[in-house]
Amino acid sequence: MPGVATDISHINTNSSVEFYVGQSQLSNALRGINIVVISAGVARKPGMTRNDLFSINASIVRELIEAVADTCPKALIAIVTNPLNSTVPIAAHVLKSKNCYNPKRLFGITTLDSIRASRFVRDTHGIDAMELHVPVVGGHSGNTIVPLLSMATPQVKLSQKEMEDLVQRIQYGGDEVVKAKDGEGSATLSMAYAGARFTSSLVRAVGGAQVMESAFVPLAADSQGAHQIRRLGANSLDFFAVPIELGKTGTLRIVPLDAEPNMLELKAIDIAARTLKDNIAQGIKYMDSNQPLY
Repeated sequence: MPGVATDISHINTNSSVEFYVGQSQLSNALRGINIVVISAGVARKPGMTRNDLFSINASIVRELIEAVADTCPKALIAIVTNPLNSTVPIAAHVLKSKNCYNPKRLFGITTLDSIRASRFVRDTHGIDAMELHVPVVGGHSGNTIVPLLSMATPQVKLSQKEMEDLVQRIQYGGDEVVKAKDGEGSATLSMAYAGARFTSSLVRAVGGAQVMESAFVPLAADSQGAHQIRRLGANSLDFFAVPIELGKTGTLRIVPLDAEPNMLELKAIDIAARTLKDNIAQGIKYMDSNQPLY
């Protein structure tokens, strides 16, 4: 850790770099913090099930969120740690128990799904990936990831087969990386880029800018704005990945979709919602069971 901190401190930005190691220094690391990004935990490896990942990372997120609640309860909290569909509900549960829950200040970083969508469309259609935007809703694993390719801007003409193939690749892009690394890890560099982009957006928002991103958020962050995605299939779910506008206080609003999803996308939203219901319930059940921390 000291070596990493020293390495980062050589980058020419107007910042200070400090490092803290271990549970005993956790409160010092969090004191006075406005933005907390949690990426701690184990990465997925070949053969690991979602439950394997959950059993390890759930307690890590719980412990860190408890420290955030005790030390910097008004911080914006962005979570990378998977399985995101369950760790974000765990965070919300902890914050509620500490009487400092604000749904506008909690985010699961799903930016990698948007990045993959833009990149993979670029790979097949030669469009500038930096100029292409594909809304992605739902969750952050497998069939809970729903890229709305029909709403891409600029518009991309896709056949039914092309759309199905792209959706499959975007949903399971993580598996592609795990296989390519042959047991040596999962998506790290692309995830680091995605995490950095979302964190940069939060920094800009805290500084007064209004920034558009997508994230897995509590729909209570904007109950009125959530009506559209609930009508499209999110129904009564408490959490869903949606486009949002960020500001100083976190989520300013859920940004409405520009059009109605096509039939393929509506079916995918329905499938995602059913899976998400179980994923969210797993996180809540874990908290209700009062399992001891590591």
